Amino acid sequence: MTSSLETTPTNSALRIAARGGRATRTRVAVLDILSRAGRPLSHDEVGVALDDGGVEHDRVTLYRTLDWLVTHELAHRVSGTDRVWRFNAAVDEGHGHAHFHCARCGSVFCLESLQPTIAATLPAGFRCERAELTFYGDCPNCR
Repeated sequence: MTSSLETTPTNSALRIAARGGRATRTRVAVLDILSRAGRPLSHDEVGVALDDGGVEHDRVTLYRTLDWLVTHELAHRVSGTDRVWRFNAAVDEGHGHAHFHCARCGSVFCLESLQPTIAATLPAGFRCERAELTFYGDCPNCR
């Protein structure tokens, strides 16, 4: 069966290969899903999208794929108060925008237009690799 998510070659496949990875069917499909989502998705939401696209997978492979994409800076991970990681495709180098977490529906939204500038002085010997800024409240659909 041909997946509705699969085209050859895709931008996702090229991005994966550029990071030195194998452009496997699952990696390409997951990065395609994250790129089109418009908001961070949970592991389960990505799994449903893979199922809908006819891409066979298992939970462990999906976890490993998401971890690989994060490690290779093709995706980023956002934590929520519900202790669920959500993933979004990295649009550019680095991840410098804030997020909004809806307290009612649990959705997390990227606030691309909010690029926080954080001036922090760390003690000698410390190096900041990443920081997260998340706003909490009700999204427009839940208000």
